[in-house]
Amino acid sequence: MEVYILGIIIAVCGNFLISISLNIQKYTHIRQSQRGTKPYYTSRLWWCGILLMGLGELGNFAAYGFAPASLIAPLGCVSVIASAIISVVFLKETLRASDLLGGALALTGTYLLVTFAPHSAPHVTANMVERCLISWQFLAYFLFEVFLFCVLLYLYKCRNLNHIVIVMLLVALLASVTVISVKAVSGMLTETIRGSHLQLTYPVFYIMFAVMVASCAFQIKFLNEAMKMFDATEIVPINYVFFTASAVVAGILFYEEFYGLSLIYIIMFVLGCLLAFAGVFLIARTRPKIKMDRVFFSMGPITSKKCTDKVQPEKKDSKHGSLTSKLVCNSGLQQEDS
Repeated sequence: MEVYILGIIIAVCGNFLISISLNIQKYTHIRQSQRGTKPYYTSRLWWCGILLMGLGELGNFAAYGFAPASLIAPLGCVSVIASAIISVVFLKETLRASDLLGGALALTGTYLLVTFAPHSAPHVTANMVERCLISWQFLAYFLFEVFLFCVLLYLYKCRNLNHIVIVMLLVALLASVTVISVKAVSGMLTETIRGSHLQLTYPVFYIMFAVMVASCAFQIKFLNEAMKMFDATEIVPINYVFFTASAVVAGILFYEEFYGLSLIYIIMFVLGCLLAFAGVFLIARTRPKIKMDRVFFSMGPITSKKCTDKVQPEKKDSKHGSLTSKLVCNSGLQQEDS
């Protein structure tokens, strides 16, 4: 078996586990909102979903050690396709025509990606990583990325431009660094496990490991902020497109994965990416939202005639005037009923 095929299998299995995890967590949230039971994080089912997600991400991490980054990153569409299928079968969500069309496009794009992506990549060693870090093309790309990140961060934090493209570009720029560091760490660990050469004695291994942890942490931070401001149906396709593009660019510039690839292979690879992007957009663009039907805190009916003498006057400078009035009204009603 070719080494890159092993990487593809590990990545597909990892993304499938992630899709199962997401649906388990979604089911837990739905059940908690309907039953009004204990918080979701006390559920064993929810923790099973978290465990599956950890295993899936671990699989994606390992896959970078066996196949090029430009081949592994686009396979994230497997998670979107599998999640849509599982939600229809087990969560009884409606199957739409856009789901079928999007799934067909994503599967076609995935086939083209696997077929025409670069299948061979140089063995990642500490010496190779050190050499790539000081290459002129990577230094130019890194300086441009730092400049763009600072501009976007200024617009987002100082100018309060909370546009989804700005936030997701911040995530994508961090993801580019994450992909480079993840493949470096995974590749050096793979070489060490194979026994060809011990890589853990080189300082660059620990530098890339620290970069991987830091970039992942900030990436999650900005992604969580985006989840608070925008709907998941907008974030999922945009994040997939930006992440894939940044991973492919990182693989080309840092690891030179497209070196020696023919023009027809490059064109077909780009076509596969576009088809996968279109499929993910069609699947995720109108995903149904979870409706919270249960009222967790009810103030009860307010009858102004019976409690007008007990309502405190609202002041313009008081932030709690309305809530105080309702509470006093309810207490007055309970006294009259008794």
